[in-house]
Amino acid sequence: MEMSINESLIPNAHFMRPGIMQAQIAEIGDEILGSNIDEDYMDYIHPHWRQYKAPAAYQHFLLGIVYAVIFFMGTLGNLLVLIAFFSTKALRTPSNTFVANLAIFDTIMMFKLPFFVMNSVVEGQIFGKIGCDVYSLAGSYSGMGAAITNAAIAFDRYKTIAFPLDGRLGMKAALGLVAATWLWATPFSILPFFEIWSRFAPEGYLTTCSFDYLTEGKSTQIFTIVIFCWAYIFPLVMIALFYSRIISHVREHEKMLREQAKRMNVKSLSQGDEKSAEIRIAKVAITIVFLFICGWTPYALVALIGCFGDRSLMSPTFSMIPAVACKTVACIDPWIYAINHPRFKAEIQKKVPWLCFFGNESDKKTADNKSATTEASDTKAETA
Repeated sequence: MEMSINESLIPNAHFMRPGIMQAQIAEIGDEILGSNIDEDYMDYIHPHWRQYKAPAAYQHFLLGIVYAVIFFMGTLGNLLVLIAFFSTKALRTPSNTFVANLAIFDTIMMFKLPFFVMNSVVEGQIFGKIGCDVYSLAGSYSGMGAAITNAAIAFDRYKTIAFPLDGRLGMKAALGLVAATWLWATPFSILPFFEIWSRFAPEGYLTTCSFDYLTEGKSTQIFTIVIFCWAYIFPLVMIALFYSRIISHVREHEKMLREQAKRMNVKSLSQGDEKSAEIRIAKVAITIVFLFICGWTPYALVALIGCFGDRSLMSPTFSMIPAVACKTVACIDPWIYAINHPRFKAEIQKKVPWLCFFGNESDKKTADNKSATTEASDTKAETA
């Protein structure tokens, strides 16, 4: 009986290709990755993972610690942004609606992490298939939702900076775009959840789950290509398009000011507080987009390698790096907004004064003065 079990866990020659990191390949006597998974769930564990020996307990422990820190910092940051947004009327502007929506998606990502810590304790899926599916569903919604929300932020910044008088989004338009971000994330979250097209499966140390990019066949390849374009390429193209237009508009505006100043025989002309504030917010948004690229490019590459490339590169440890990267970005997002957005910074300091690193009273007064013009114009846009 023992012989039959061991043979069932040994992968065939197709998966034992040269070039695999030999240090992680299971040898006789090693505990094989997936040995703690329930027998009725083994069909969801791709044979690629079962050629490796199980990670040491300290590796699960270290990852659990990292995820616990990310969970604490990310949950705190995103909740502070949401509390400030929903409790402060002055912050409930169309532009900040996208910030709050991004915080909601990032909070969903954070709520996955306790499940990962519990999975690390048992070195498998503590809730079995349904736990894996729910974990993946939350990650799918939060990942794709954050991607398209970043595109919406770029669009909003472009409209605000390029057309400050008549191009600002109203609250109804902003809420419509927010609803569209949730609809955008739905198809490729629901389809694998109900196994209509593809499915969710464990990956790496088998303590995390994502869509199945390892099963052979045209269906898996087509699904991987489609979701790669839908969740990664299209949002990045939109982001690049809008921010390139923002940069072009700012350059043209500065050129116009220099020419006008030259005709008036003055050294320079001020852009005004409102324009400076909008450009500053655009820089913050670009930072968020950069973080998104850093967080999700590794995942995109792993999926493409697993589906089309050399799987010998995909050891369990290597495959865990993208999972940590995307969750780290979801943790950092709110802190970038809170630290750089003067109004958010001031309101958070008022509500939680013990967070002294958000600034002192003089900083809050300066922030209030800098954002006064922007808030007034946002209010006009909302009522228009």
